[in-house]
Amino acid sequence: MKISEQSDATRPRARGTERSLARRAELIAIGRKLFADRSYDALSMDDIARQAHVAKGLIYYYFQSKRGYYLAIINDSVADLVTFAASEIELEQLDRVHRTMEGYLRYAEQNQAAFRAIVSGGVGFDAEVHAIRDGVRDAIVATVAEGAYGRTDIAPLARMGLFSWVCGVEGATLDWIDRPQLSREQMRELLVKTLGGALRAIEELDPAYPTPAPARRDA
Repeated sequence: MKISEQSDATRPRARGTERSLARRAELIAIGRKLFADRSYDALSMDDIARQAHVAKGLIYYYFQSKRGYYLAIINDSVADLVTFAASEIELEQLDRVHRTMEGYLRYAEQNQAAFRAIVSGGVGFDAEVHAIRDGVRDAIVATVAEGAYGRTDIAPLARMGLFSWVCGVEGATLDWIDRPQLSREQMRELLVKTLGGALRAIEELDPAYPTPAPARRDA
């Protein structure tokens, strides 16, 4: 599933060769480490170039601007999260949800600045970061719907129930990385349990969407 259409700033240049694409990927990997726990404003282009041990012009060549570089980094790291969430579809429903939440929490823990930027909408009102956030939400809703109901084309009420749960997960995870008083395992179990509540509420309002067996009260 595509997170968002890449902007001109985040799309590789057409004249790029395999070598230049590899160089671009290397710069993104470096940027992911630099921005893992630092906000957009905390690093200047001079800081980035110095810590990456590259000429500042090289970053401009591939990404045109600091913002273009930052968006490329967020797109790349979020793609890993969504790929992880949507993989292993052969797992049992409950195992798949646990795996998805484990990956989500681990991502937030290891990429705190990027996670905050995505959930809060980026630098000011950033439409492109909002699009990335919406793509993450849609991907997780689709993953849970596929696991719970065997399809992703679900009715508006069922989608809203899952969407509301995802938004709650975002807020709870933001608070958790700011105040990590619970272990990742405790957070994962709590979020999985609240998903069960959302699934039961959906069934109560629309019986066409029965609660999967692992989340039933009588299971």
